[in-house]
Amino acid sequence: MSELALLGGEKAKKSPFGKGKRFGKEELKHLEEALEQNTLFYWNGNKVKEFNEKFAQMYGVKHCVAASSGTASIHVGLGAAGVTAGDEVITSPITDMGSVIGILYQNAIPVFADLDPHTYNMDPESIEGKITEKTKAVLVVHLAGNPADMDAIMNIAKRYNLKVVEDCAQSYMCYYKGRLAGTIGDVGCFSLNDFKHISSGDGGMCIMNDEDTFLKAFKFADKNYSRLSQDAQALRKIDFLAPNYRMTELQGAVALAQLDKLEWICQKRHEYGEGISKGIEGLQGIYPHMVTDGGRCSFWFYMFRINERELGASREEFSKSLAAEGVPNQAGYIPACVYEYELFVKKNAYQGTDCPFGCKFYGKDINYYKGMCPVAEEILDTAVRIPVNEFYTKQDMNEVIEAIRKAAKYYILRKLKK
Repeated sequence: MSELALLGGEKAKKSPFGKGKRFGKEELKHLEEALEQNTLFYWNGNKVKEFNEKFAQMYGVKHCVAASSGTASIHVGLGAAGVTAGDEVITSPITDMGSVIGILYQNAIPVFADLDPHTYNMDPESIEGKITEKTKAVLVVHLAGNPADMDAIMNIAKRYNLKVVEDCAQSYMCYYKGRLAGTIGDVGCFSLNDFKHISSGDGGMCIMNDEDTFLKAFKFADKNYSRLSQDAQALRKIDFLAPNYRMTELQGAVALAQLDKLEWICQKRHEYGEGISKGIEGLQGIYPHMVTDGGRCSFWFYMFRINERELGASREEFSKSLAAEGVPNQAGYIPACVYEYELFVKKNAYQGTDCPFGCKFYGKDINYYKGMCPVAEEILDTAVRIPVNEFYTKQDMNEVIEAIRKAAKYYILRKLKK
């Protein structure tokens, strides 16, 4: 039995992780062209328009609407889907606040469904159990590059006449039964912030096929201005409130260059994540990051779970051991399920009010509390997350596998000796 590095043994990770440059001459070329236009406004320039066309073509859809951030893209998607005051939107409790901000901005009510214990995506059975007469939409979060069980979710949506908005912020180029995540529901939403597969510093986009949904999304992202109308008088004929989420030409320029790298990035991450899963398969007490049946994952991160009783070590102890072996990692993901945040527990979305929870258009009582989604809470209590990067090498992958196996075997043998 190899001695853990934590206890003075040799590290499993013997070489530095592979590195590379995300941005270069391609981005500079597009930026220079954007500046030469003498305008950075998306409607007068060409970079954002070109980006919309290119991304829509890449995803095989009719329309793409750029936005200022991934959070904005989700808000635009919800607005285009008709979500409004008093509606309920069912979503995941393990996600970024960006997934729920748009729900609250529309004065709608987030309702949280529980998750599959190993894919970390929404459990269709739990989704159906959360549906009420107030439910308007399901906001599906494809976590970490892993597609959700979309056949079951779309079947539920059809039966209950619900809109489906897909949060693909972490899930570029991931497939569900041969279809790209983001193309299956009514609207697919993406993020271009600095921590995603590709980046323009910040930014986002919505994709869709339905013409009416496109027109609503296009207007909603731009203060409800009717820029596509041939009637100049119609430009400022505003029929309801919408935000200003316009993407700039600078963002569009960088995003265009990044698109050319997207398929390679996702392929490398897929190979890395799949390799780790195969390498740690069968380890007692270790549950690899399971890809949804029929899915292909692009691994924004890799997260496995441990069974402390089977392994003979706490999650925190295992996490520290991995770090000592030279593998950066985090015990858990977000600190707690989103519904445990003070905003929800105290119903304080808009300071000094109980809106939207006490909105007269809602007319119901809802409470958020620990224990609402027990599987999701268990995931956060037992998960270990390790970073994935397209510049990592096969040696990096093998040494990460070696570190996980080394630590797991050490603790299992230690348990057997007691």
